[in-house]
Amino acid sequence: MNQQEQLDTLNDIRNIMNRSSKFISLSGLSGIFAGITALVGAYFAHQAISDYTHSFRNKYEGVNVVFIEGKLILIALIVLVIALLGGVFFTYRQSKKKNLPIWDNTTKKLLINLAIPLISGGCFVLALLFNHNNAVGLIAPSTLIFYGLALINASKYTYSDIRFLGICEIILGIIAMFNIGLGLYFWAFGFGVLHILYGLIMYFKYEKSVRSKV
Repeated sequence: MNQQEQLDTLNDIRNIMNRSSKFISLSGLSGIFAGITALVGAYFAHQAISDYTHSFRNKYEGVNVVFIEGKLILIALIVLVIALLGGVFFTYRQSKKKNLPIWDNTTKKLLINLAIPLISGGCFVLALLFNHNNAVGLIAPSTLIFYGLALINASKYTYSDIRFLGICEIILGIIAMFNIGLGLYFWAFGFGVLHILYGLIMYFKYEKSVRSKV
């Protein structure tokens, strides 16, 4: 067995180990889709806030804080659902291409480690929303920070690139904490632009290169 054959054998062993211990069916296209969805949602949220501000300045009747908060929550839920559906679709397609099971023990560990910080962050955001009217500006930064923590916590079960995305989200959230009035813009950059950049990197690093070799 020559040196090249030994290297090929080691690569095969490493790939087998990765398949058994890491979830490698994540698609870069799911990140791009989620980022575009977030930017569209941010646009509608910006429009809703602008309409509320205009109505408040002109003292129009029938517009209150509860209404605009409910509208923003609805927009956020729609964005979340669409992004999740897109992520499931692209991940399922990627798993089929790699002939890998989409649901196994590694997938369970990934989702559990991702869900714990996300659920904790969701409860924290709800507490801010319903109990601290003056802390509404902290919601967008908080979602970035908890999302970043979730990515870092789950990164051990998938590509290491997820960890760097999580770190960027946390840093962005911390900066947003000190720029409360710009929360929506930081949110759009974190969930929109960073996701698109991450998706492109993932696509060209793990999917495009594989296709070119086939």
